[in-house]
Amino acid sequence: MNCQMNCIFLRRSFKAYTFYHTIPLKNIIVFLPVLLSLCLSGQQNRWVPSDTHAIKWTIDDRLPHTDHIELSGRQISAVIRYGVNADSSLSLGREIVWPLLRTIPNNTHASLIRSFNLDPATLLVVNNKLLLHEKVYEIILDGKITVKSKFDGNIDLARTLFPSTTLPAFCEKYELKNTGQKMVTLEIPDVKVLSTTDPFTGIDGSYRVVTGLVNHGVFQLKPGETARFYLWFTALKEGQDIIAADVENELVKRNALISEFSDNLVLETPDPVLNTAFSFAKIRAAESIFQTKGGPMHGPGGLRYYAAIWANDQAEYINPFFPYLGYTYGIESALNAYRHFARFMNDAYTPIPSSIIAEGTDIWNGAGDRGDAAMIAYGAARFALSQGDVDIAEELWPLIVWCLEYNRRHLNAGGVVTSNSDELEGRFLSGDANLCTASLYYDALISAVYLGKSLGKEPKKLQSYKKEAETLRENIEGYFGADLMGFHTYRYYEGNDKLRAWICIPLTVNIFDRKRGTIDALFSPELWTADGLASQAGDKTFWDRSTLYALRGVFAAGDTKRGLEYLHYYSNRRLLGEHVPYPVEAYPEGNQRHLSAESGLYCRVYLEGLFGIRPTGLNSFTLDPHLPEGWKFMQIRNVSGFGRKFDLEVTSHSGKRRILVKKTGKIILDKVLRDDESATVIF
Repeated sequence: MNCQMNCIFLRRSFKAYTFYHTIPLKNIIVFLPVLLSLCLSGQQNRWVPSDTHAIKWTIDDRLPHTDHIELSGRQISAVIRYGVNADSSLSLGREIVWPLLRTIPNNTHASLIRSFNLDPATLLVVNNKLLLHEKVYEIILDGKITVKSKFDGNIDLARTLFPSTTLPAFCEKYELKNTGQKMVTLEIPDVKVLSTTDPFTGIDGSYRVVTGLVNHGVFQLKPGETARFYLWFTALKEGQDIIAADVENELVKRNALISEFSDNLVLETPDPVLNTAFSFAKIRAAESIFQTKGGPMHGPGGLRYYAAIWANDQAEYINPFFPYLGYTYGIESALNAYRHFARFMNDAYTPIPSSIIAEGTDIWNGAGDRGDAAMIAYGAARFALSQGDVDIAEELWPLIVWCLEYNRRHLNAGGVVTSNSDELEGRFLSGDANLCTASLYYDALISAVYLGKSLGKEPKKLQSYKKEAETLRENIEGYFGADLMGFHTYRYYEGNDKLRAWICIPLTVNIFDRKRGTIDALFSPELWTADGLASQAGDKTFWDRSTLYALRGVFAAGDTKRGLEYLHYYSNRRLLGEHVPYPVEAYPEGNQRHLSAESGLYCRVYLEGLFGIRPTGLNSFTLDPHLPEGWKFMQIRNVSGFGRKFDLEVTSHSGKRRILVKKTGKIILDKVLRDDESATVIF
C-alpha cells in the first residue's frame, strides 16, 4: 500500500470508531502507532494491474530490485529469480525442479533440482558485435513471465518464460525485433548442454539434464522484422529419448490453461486490486499438481514440497476450494489425496500420517499427531458437500467417520481434542490441546450431519454428531475462552499467555461468542504487522495461512468494514508491492515462498467469508454475503459446485442485499435479505 493509501486507511479507521463504539478507546489509541507506521513507511507500488489477469512493472529509477516467483506444470516446477540491476540490465536465474525424478534419500525433499543462469541474449551477435547495454523497460506477469528490453543497435528483445503444462520441460521464447532504419545481421548460436547426474544419488540411477536452443543460425532482419528462437530445459531418466520441446505449442497450452482458470470462478467487484489478486491466486492454487505414480498430487512447492500431500495444505486448505473452481484435474488430485489418507485407517485408531510422500510410497510423521484427523475430516466433509457427487461422498464417508471417531477418542478432561502439536509442527508452543484442532473437529461434525442427511445415513448417528458438536462448542468456550493481553478472546492452549494468530479460527467455523474481542486482538499492534498477522504477539514471524483464515473469519463474523480495509491492504501488498503476485508461506522461514495452498486459502476468503457460502448438502448451501458499504454490487460468475455451474450476484437494494443465483441464465433465487438474514440455495 502506498503512502496515500495508508493515510486513507488511517482516516477510515478513525471514522470506523463511531461505528465500532463498543471498542475500548484504549485499544484505538494503542492501534495508532501501527497505522502511523504503515502510513509513514508505506512505499509506492512497484506494479500496476494491466488488466484483470496481468500485472506490469514499468521500470523506473528504483533500482536495483529483485524478486522470485514459482510456476508449475504436471512434471516440473521452477522458481525464477529475476530482477533489474542498477544499470537496468536483467538479472535472471532459474531453479528448476523435476518432482518425478527422485533422489536419495527418497524423502519429502527428494526431487531433482538444478540451477541455470544461462542468458542467451549475452551470446547474440548483431552486425558482428555482441548485444550490449541492455535496458529492461517492462516486465509482465500473467501466469508467465515476459521481460521486454532494448539494446544498443536498435534491437528490442522480448523474453517469455513458462513451464510446460504436461512435459518435464521449462520453456523460453525469445523475440528480437529490428527497430532501426537499416537491415541488421543477427547470429543466434546453437546451444546444446547435456549433463549426467551421479548414479548413486538417484532412485533410478543417473538422470540426464538437457538444455537446448531451437532456431539458431544467421538471419537478415529488415526494419520492423522479428526473429524468434527458443530455449528449453528438461531432465529425464537414462534410456528416455531427448525430444526438443515445441515451445510455441507449449505456449499455446499454457495460455489455454491460464484462460481456463481465468474464465471460471470469476470475481467481479468495484475493487480492481481484489479482482486481479483473486484471478492470480486461482493460477497458483491450481497449477501446482504433479502427475506422480501415486496419482495426481497437489504440492505446496517452494523447492521442497513436491510429489507428496499433507493433512493441512491439501486435505484442509486447498481441496475444499477445487469444487468451486471446477478444475477437473484439481478435483482428481483432491480425491486422490483423501484416498491416500484413507489407506491408513485402522481399528486401533493410531494416527493417520501427517504427510504421504515420495509419490505415495512413504510417509512423514516427524511432528507426531498434529491434529491431522481433524484437518482431514474438516476438509473431506466440505469437499464432498461442495462437489455434490453422491458416489464421491459415499466413498469419503468412511474416512470422515473414522477421523471423527479418532477425535472423539482423544478428548481430554476439558472435552477438547488432544494432539502432539499443531500445523506449525512445534515452531510455536501448542500445548496438549489447541484451539485450531478443536475448531476443525467442531466444523467437521457439523458438516458430517449435513453430508449424512444427504446420503441417508442413520439418523441416530447424525444426532449424536450434532450433540457432540453442541457439547464441543461449549467446551471450546470453557477451555480456551480467556481475557488475554486486554482482549476478550481465546488462549491458544492451556497456559498460553500471549496472543496467537490462530485465535481467528473459531470465526471461520461460525463461533462468534468472542468475535468483538478476537477481531480487535487480530488487528491490534500486538498481532498485526505490515505483512499481516504475527504468529505470536511480539514475534516477527508471520505465516500467511493464519492471516487468510483471519480475513475469512472477520467477514464471516460480519465485520465487513474492517475486513475490507485489511483485505485490500494485504492484497495490494502481495499483488503490487515488492514481492508479487501471490500469497506466501512464511517469513523468515522460507523467505516468503509462493506455496500453492495459500492461494487456495486466499480464494476461500471470498467464497466463505465475503460471500458467506456454507455447504449444507450435496445440492444446497447457505449464503450470507457481506456487501461492503459503498459497493453497489459484487458477483462471482461461472461458479462450479454441488454438481452444477451457476452465477452468484449480490447488489445493494434500498439499503439491503439483493441476491440473484442463476443457473444457465435462469434465475433460481431472487431474494432481498435483511442484515440479520441469510439465504438457502437449493438446486
